[in-house]
Amino acid sequence: MVIPLQTSPQAPWKQRYRVKMILWAQLARACKTRGIVSTNQSGANQLYAWDVTSGALRSLTSVPDGIFFGSISADGRYVYYLQDNKGDEMGHFVRLPYEGGEVEDITPDMPLYSAFGLSGSSDGTVLGFTAGLQDGFHVMLLDAQNGKINSPPREIHHSRKMVFGPTLSANGKMAALTSTERATFQRQSVIVLEAATGKKIAELWDGKDAAVMASRFSPLPNDNRLLLTTNRSGHTRPLLWNPVTEERTEFEYGNLPGDISPVDWSPTGQQILLSQSFRAEQHYYLYELTKRKLTPLSHPDGAYGMNTYFASDDEVFALWEDSVHPTALIAFPTKSGGKIRTVLSAGAAIPGHPWQSVTFTSSDGQTIQGWLALPEGKGPFPTILHTHGGPEVMTTNSYFPSSQAWLDHGFAFLAINYRGSVGFGRAFREQIWGDLGHWEIEDMEAATAWLIKEGIANPKQIFLTGWSYGGYLTLLGLGKRPGLWAGGMAGMATTDWAEEYEDLSPALRGYSVAIMGGTPQEKPEEYARSSPITYANDIQAPVLIVQGRNDTRTPARPVETFVKKLQSLGKAVEVHWYDAGHAGGGVEQDIEHMELMLRFALGIVSG
Repeated sequence: MVIPLQTSPQAPWKQRYRVKMILWAQLARACKTRGIVSTNQSGANQLYAWDVTSGALRSLTSVPDGIFFGSISADGRYVYYLQDNKGDEMGHFVRLPYEGGEVEDITPDMPLYSAFGLSGSSDGTVLGFTAGLQDGFHVMLLDAQNGKINSPPREIHHSRKMVFGPTLSANGKMAALTSTERATFQRQSVIVLEAATGKKIAELWDGKDAAVMASRFSPLPNDNRLLLTTNRSGHTRPLLWNPVTEERTEFEYGNLPGDISPVDWSPTGQQILLSQSFRAEQHYYLYELTKRKLTPLSHPDGAYGMNTYFASDDEVFALWEDSVHPTALIAFPTKSGGKIRTVLSAGAAIPGHPWQSVTFTSSDGQTIQGWLALPEGKGPFPTILHTHGGPEVMTTNSYFPSSQAWLDHGFAFLAINYRGSVGFGRAFREQIWGDLGHWEIEDMEAATAWLIKEGIANPKQIFLTGWSYGGYLTLLGLGKRPGLWAGGMAGMATTDWAEEYEDLSPALRGYSVAIMGGTPQEKPEEYARSSPITYANDIQAPVLIVQGRNDTRTPARPVETFVKKLQSLGKAVEVHWYDAGHAGGGVEQDIEHMELMLRFALGIVSG
């Protein structure tokens, strides 16, 4: 039974959005009494100076559209972030003093660029980033000593194909790049260059059917070992490689199933923190290099992001959450006898409905995993089928306020890890390449059949929803399987891969080429076959689209074209525009968008 829309400002579903969460936390490598934190405590995500000893946070930024990520210099004196225009992810890296002060543009003479992050050497002497520009990807380094940027950025590598990194050695003398130059986006090799000259030292490639990715150099100044991953076995596995001697060392992990990824080096360089992902659940292990010994670590069940690292040889810091607990920074021990503790707490948890892991079989026999939550009462219920963005991420048992909003209003909720998701092996991840939207829709249809068979979902009241790639799958599903779903709510969606390509940021344009197998000119049939606009005439169910005007990942213009086409065909479509980029504009905007979706779905169910 559905529950009427709860519009009170104090409604539990709104308060879950407003609860304080720790979204990013980083320690200065050489000054671990200082750190930075990204939190939403002001209503939008902002960066804060973190006094690690006392736990006190002090505001550093007040950007209207918020900042999710930043980095702190090794000595703890400066904080860096990408300054863009209203969330469009095109701009310059800037820095400001940890103690507070004026913002300084560190690349004032460069054109605006897109970038995935800024890295630094452990000794603080070199900074590096890859700038995405119209002519490709430029790997740039800056010399930084004694708190000064000593020269304009120098380019050490340029490629028309996507490059990730650089990962810098502890002494700043080597730069490791994850490169797609040998093949496609997912068949990477690792190239190591001299930081001073850009001269190639060595390259590691595991062949055309595998991907190698750089992780981290050893933290010791004269240790050249680089931690990497390879998936040549079909699953992600860690390895050590010395680019100077080209010695390669495999890890011993017995029969541990799933994907295993390196996370961090211990400060002494003797241990490696490993993460196992198996059936969308995460577990951490300590690997002792000299003993070649793997030890499971004790930590809470739930979801852990990429922000996990050694705080010391004895303790690991990690952002932790689950479906009913907002994200907090916790510490768990690396040795027996230690205690799990909270380093930076989240706001008080508001009671909700826990998720449970489920599996079902898709059309080709492939097992698909998902997370199910049920409202009060007895089914069948109106149901939300959620697909994550990416596509190359996975949904874990995480704090997801929108799921609880649906549950509060009487909807069942299922989030699935469809084909293309990470954590289920290379074949599972790569099956969608060059054929986007085929296997994902098969998995969504199989999920729908399972929900009906289990008596969970009312067959006439199942709704699709998702953001980014999940928004794309929502629109594509409504067109490719007309009549199967009661409606769709798509946020920041791709509607036409070819038209979108023209407006993408340079970094994302490279991704489209990689996952499609070519440009729109080279692969016109593939781009058309995978685009929701191709199936616009077949859509039967009502559609709601929420879209940012400044989005450079899923640009506005193709959405405008799609909406106009639906309107010309007499389709039931609503669109809500907002003035921000792909990451959105803060907590209250998220609540506004959720209320739009609730009204939309409740109107259909009640009508």
